[in-house]
Amino acid sequence: MKILIDNGHGVNTPGKCSPDGVFREYKYTREIAAAVIQHLGYRGFDAALVTPEEYDVSLRARTERVNTWCRQLGKRNVCLVSIHTNAAGNGKQWMNARGWTCYTSRGQTAGDHLATSLYEAASLCLPGHKIRKDYSDGDPDWESDFFILKNSLCAAALSENLFHDNADDLAFLESSSGRQAIINLHVRGIINYANEFYK
Repeated sequence: MKILIDNGHGVNTPGKCSPDGVFREYKYTREIAAAVIQHLGYRGFDAALVTPEEYDVSLRARTERVNTWCRQLGKRNVCLVSIHTNAAGNGKQWMNARGWTCYTSRGQTAGDHLATSLYEAASLCLPGHKIRKDYSDGDPDWESDFFILKNSLCAAALSENLFHDNADDLAFLESSSGRQAIINLHVRGIINYANEFYK
């Protein structure tokens, strides 16, 4: 299985930072994505970055990169996880919203299984943190028309890893233990999904 990791946004994306301007989502997600790929590689999995550039590659271009792999290997042999951090406000003030969330495209898709594996891993790796779930369709993920989820041919999920405009969430994200927890949950969730796929 080809595991594709997408990191959110780019250095030129407006906003996407903590209210004090210190935390930048593009930088953090690239660091997490690189570590996830490294750890998956250590465990013998074929993982690659969708967007190695620092600047913001368009969603259409990102999706086409994913679908090129799908056409080459078959969509059942590819999965995508897009890694982000969340925000509740406009980036100018600290907010109260907290927690970890995972999104898939609408309807019953292969992405639902991937997201469920990530949710299970998040529950283990983020004790004491709010895990935001929506069971209205029978599984925990939230559904959205995010372009990369809706238009990727393979199983695809997008993780929102706590809120960078909540001071407590942000302190955890930036701590060494918090960074490792975010890395671990993605590695664990993806491996569990891949192992289930190959049963």
